[in-house]
Amino acid sequence: MATHKKGNETAPPPGKPQPFDFQTRRNRRLIPFVVITLVGFSILISQLFMEQLVNREEHLEREKQQTMRRILLPGPRGNILDRNGDLLVGNRARFSAAVFLNSLRKEFRTEYLSRAGAIKRQEAETGEEVDISNNDLIWNSRMAVIQYHLDEISRILGRPVSITRRELESHFNNRILLPLKLVSDLSEEEYARLVDQLPPNSPVHVWTESARYYPYGNLAAHTLGYVVSREVNLPEDEEDNSELMTFSYYGKVGKAGVERSFEELLDGKSGQEVWRVDPQGFQYERLSLIRPEQGEDLNLSIDVAIQQAAQRGLEGKVGAAVAMNPKTGEVLALASSPTYDLNDLTPYIPSDVYREIDQAGGWLNRAIQGLYPPGSTFKPVTAIAAFRKGVLEPYEILFCGSSYRVGNRNFPEHSNPGFGEIALPRALAVSSNVFFYQIGLRAGIDWIADTARLFGMDKPTGIELPFETSREIVPDRQWKKETQGTSWFPGDTANTSIGQGFLRVTPLNMAVVAAGLASGKTGIRPTLVRRDDGWTPDYELKPLPLTQEEYGSIVEGMIRAVEEGTARRTRFTDLTVAGKTGTAQVYPDGKALTLAWFIGFAPVEDPEIAVAVVVEGVSADDQYHGGTTAAPVAREIFQAWQTTRPIR
Repeated sequence: MATHKKGNETAPPPGKPQPFDFQTRRNRRLIPFVVITLVGFSILISQLFMEQLVNREEHLEREKQQTMRRILLPGPRGNILDRNGDLLVGNRARFSAAVFLNSLRKEFRTEYLSRAGAIKRQEAETGEEVDISNNDLIWNSRMAVIQYHLDEISRILGRPVSITRRELESHFNNRILLPLKLVSDLSEEEYARLVDQLPPNSPVHVWTESARYYPYGNLAAHTLGYVVSREVNLPEDEEDNSELMTFSYYGKVGKAGVERSFEELLDGKSGQEVWRVDPQGFQYERLSLIRPEQGEDLNLSIDVAIQQAAQRGLEGKVGAAVAMNPKTGEVLALASSPTYDLNDLTPYIPSDVYREIDQAGGWLNRAIQGLYPPGSTFKPVTAIAAFRKGVLEPYEILFCGSSYRVGNRNFPEHSNPGFGEIALPRALAVSSNVFFYQIGLRAGIDWIADTARLFGMDKPTGIELPFETSREIVPDRQWKKETQGTSWFPGDTANTSIGQGFLRVTPLNMAVVAAGLASGKTGIRPTLVRRDDGWTPDYELKPLPLTQEEYGSIVEGMIRAVEEGTARRTRFTDLTVAGKTGTAQVYPDGKALTLAWFIGFAPVEDPEIAVAVVVEGVSADDQYHGGTTAAPVAREIFQAWQTTRPIR
C-alpha cells in the first residue's frame, strides 16, 4: 500500500470543486462575507423575535383597527311620572323600512356587471366610447338596486318614497355598518302592510327605534321639555379603546325642560357591538354584544289633574299659572300659554311646526321667563315693610280718597270717589291704592326693597329648569342711579308700593311670595321633584318678621278679598281661600296693555296649596282685571286640588 504525505498532496483536476480550506489564503478572503451573512441572519431573527413577541400587542392593535368595528347602541331614556305615578313621558316604538347595505352586495355586483356588459356591447355596435366613469357606473348601479326596493315599498304603501344618490353615498361612506332607512316614521297601518306584504327573502325589513311619547300631548309642555337626536357618545370606561373605528346609532338628548335638567338621570346607558369586517368594510362576524340599559325614572311633583286645570283656565289666553305646596315647595302645576303638543316635536321638529309655535309666542315659558310688574299682588309686601319699620299698626285707620298727592302729582285711586276711612284688612280686600301709597311712603323704598328681597323677588328661584330668567328687578335708589342715571323720587316709591313702576318679577316669584304668606316663612325653594313623606328642608326657613297680630291682619285682608272684595270669584262654600288680585299696566312699543294677576292660598287653616296667575292683555281693547280674568283661572286650580285632595 502506498503512503501519501500531506505536503505532497496533488491539486484536484481543473473544473472540480475546490474543498473549503480556511487555512489557505485564498479561502480566508471569504471570511468577512460569511460573518456579514451570519450577522444579517442574526439581526433578522432578532427582529422577527421582537415583532412576534415584544411588539405583539402593537400588531394585534393594528389588526384590530383594520378588521374590527364598534357600533354604539343607545339606551332608552327613563320615564317621567307625575306625583301619583301617572306617565307624563315615555318611549314608543318608531318604525322605519330599512336595509343593510351588506345584504345588497350581490345585487350591487350583478347590476354593475349587467350595466358594464351593456356598455361594452353598445361600444362594440357603435364604435364610440360611452362617456361614463367607472365611479359613476358603480354608483348608478347601486342607486338602481336601491330604487328597485323603493318601488316595491312605494307599491305596498301606496305613496311615493325616495332617497337621493347623495344620501346613499353619505351613508355608504360614513355609516356603512348601520341600516339605511328608506322610509322613516311608518304609521301603524303602514307598518302592518309592510310586514304582511314584503317578500320573505327581501333584504328590506322593518327597523324599530325608540322615540319619546307624551300621552297627555301639550300637558306641562314647557316643564317637561323635549329631546333632539344625537349620536351616542363613547362611554367613559371605553375611552382607552377609542382608536377602534366606531359607528353610532342616533340616541336622544334633552334640549329643554326637565328632559334637559335631568339628562344624566334619564339618559340610558349605551351598549355596543363589535364586528369583524372584510377589506371593503362590510361586517361578517359579530364578536361581542353589550346590551344597552334604560335610564332611571323621574318622579315629578306635578299633579296631572291640577296641571290640566291650570291649562284649562289659561286656554285661549296669554299668561302663566303656578301652584305649589307651601310646606314643601313642591310645584303642583306650572303652566304657560300658549303651549304646544310635545308629540309634534318628536322624533324631530318640523320647520312648519317650529314657525307656528314661534309666531304664537309659544316657546317662551312665561312662568319662569316672563317678567311683569306684579301690580296689587305686591301690596302685602308693602304692608310687611311698613310693619317692619314700625310705621303701621295692624288696624290703623287711614283716609283713602279718590287720589293722593305726592310732590306735584296726584296719584289716583282705582275707584272713584275712594274708600274713606279704612284699615289694612279692608284696604287689601278692596285693593285701595291710596292706602298703600301712604304706608309705602312711610316705609320708604329701602324697607320695601329689602322686604321684597326677603321673599327672593330679586333673583331666580333656582327651580330645576333651564333658562330661568335672572333679570328680575327690585328697584331702589342705587339701582335707579346705575341704570337710569337719575335720583329716586317719592313718586317712584308710590308706584313701587302698588307693584308698578320698575318692579319686574316672574309668576314663579309671585308663587313663592304666596307660599311665604301662606306658611308665614320666607326662604322656601320651589322644586319639581316629588318629596318623600316626612321630608324636612335641608335649608333654612325664616319666619316672617311680624307679630301674630300683624300677620293676622294681612291674612284677614286676603280672606276678605275673597269673601267680599276683588277676589270673589275664588270663593268656595267649603274651602277657605285667602287671595289678592292685581291689575298692572305695561307699555310695550308705547302701547298700553293690561296684566291681570292673582295670588292666594288655601285652606287658610292649614295651607297646602299656593297659587299665582298672570294673564296678559294682547291688545288695548282687552279689559282685563285681576278679579275677573285671573281669579277664575285660580278657582279652577283650587277646585282641582280640592278634588284630588283625598288621594294626596
